[in-house]
Amino acid sequence: MRIDLHTHSIASDGTDTPAELVRNAAAAGLDVVALTDHDTTRGHAEAIGALPAGLTLVTGAELSCRYDGISMHMLAYLFDPEEPDLLAERELVRDDRVPRAHAMIAKLRELGVPVTWEQVARIAGDGSVGRPHIASALVELGVVGSVSDAFTPEWLADGGRAYVQKHETDPFEAIRLVKAAGGVTVFAHPAASKRGRTVPESAIADLAAAGLDGIEVDHMDHDPATRARLRGLAAELDLLVTGSSDYHGSRKTCVLGEYTTDPEVYGEIIRRATGAFPVPGTGGARNT
Repeated sequence: MRIDLHTHSIASDGTDTPAELVRNAAAAGLDVVALTDHDTTRGHAEAIGALPAGLTLVTGAELSCRYDGISMHMLAYLFDPEEPDLLAERELVRDDRVPRAHAMIAKLRELGVPVTWEQVARIAGDGSVGRPHIASALVELGVVGSVSDAFTPEWLADGGRAYVQKHETDPFEAIRLVKAAGGVTVFAHPAASKRGRTVPESAIADLAAAGLDGIEVDHMDHDPATRARLRGLAAELDLLVTGSSDYHGSRKTCVLGEYTTDPEVYGEIIRRATGAFPVPGTGGARNT
């Protein structure tokens, strides 16, 4: 069984529609895929409607969090999307994305980059606007060669010249909210140092004590030595270990199923969740 528990669609900063994502996941030979758009569940209904036979969808979201001034992401799986407290927090994070994007565009223009809100909004489409959309605008303008090249101190990385902080959830509060909504929490790419500062391992221990379920170990931003270290840490803290692609369509180089999660871990995630259940595909909308 091949299980990929971290993907994005145009509902946030991916380039596939939710329907395209699940069809591409089936074509890539996956048995299970999680749709985890940033701070939103808006793509779930379309993904479910297009779910091919033989593919199971895990509903989820990637929550924007901040620990001691360090940005971090929390994957939340199989929670009740209508639980009011978690829904209100996700909306608060999403609503702050637009003024933040305007502020980053203003900084870029001060640096001589002729980016406009109209350009970024066109790239974002109906998705929740974020740094990857601004990075794509920089690629279009020839300022950088790739989206990844925009995430440097020169441009959009945390603390970079054009960086602007947004509202982000305290990770301990995120764990509490997701648990209250019946969900399961996994710390996404915890040692992805090329993205900026990472939280110390002591903080992961504190998060585990607060109810964190797992950490994403097998990820493109973790080299083999890092994955081995994180596996040892997970064993010490009794945390689940997941693997996933962090697929964004054509916006990033990662491919569906590049890293996967052990079926036993997937089974434990399902066992712990009470807010929602995985959705098996019917195949009825496969060719839509």
